[in-house]
Amino acid sequence: MGISAINKNLLIFLLATGGVFTSPVVAQNESLHESGISLVEKIENGSKQKIQITVPDFILDLLVSDQDREKKNTGPVIRPGVNRLSGFRIQVFSDGRSAHSLESRAKARGSAIASKFPKYRGQVYTFSSAPNWYTRIGNFQTQQDAAKALAELKRSFPQFASEMRIVKSQIVIVK
Repeated sequence: MGISAINKNLLIFLLATGGVFTSPVVAQNESLHESGISLVEKIENGSKQKIQITVPDFILDLLVSDQDREKKNTGPVIRPGVNRLSGFRIQVFSDGRSAHSLESRAKARGSAIASKFPKYRGQVYTFSSAPNWYTRIGNFQTQQDAAKALAELKRSFPQFASEMRIVKSQIVIVK
């Protein structure tokens, strides 16, 4: 059985308003049932009473597309598997002065952090963009999360603290 045109329009309107809809019509009101007048008659006659229809979140989740959720700032949708998102990492190494030892120094910095903070194992990214080498740590969805981690890393590695900073990056979230 398909959805009627009126029901489709109401559904679209409910989705656009975040699931709350106030209308100058009456739906289920105990006093109307007792008076013997049908709800349909009241609606058709243009009752001035207002009703509020609230659509439960679990129904909205089934109906609202992922793009619509992102537009409403509820954050990106994380699906099972590997997700690549825009986020933040902490840059702990960046150098281009003495090219012959840069790669090993960049990797050593990442290894030192991963050994002291096991939660960052698998989240150490060392790469080159000639002539520089970089090491970045973590996959943070918010800048606030990255700032907390940056403070923790600076306390633990004061000798590198002046080089550490938060950078925007494509991150990887595995669910």
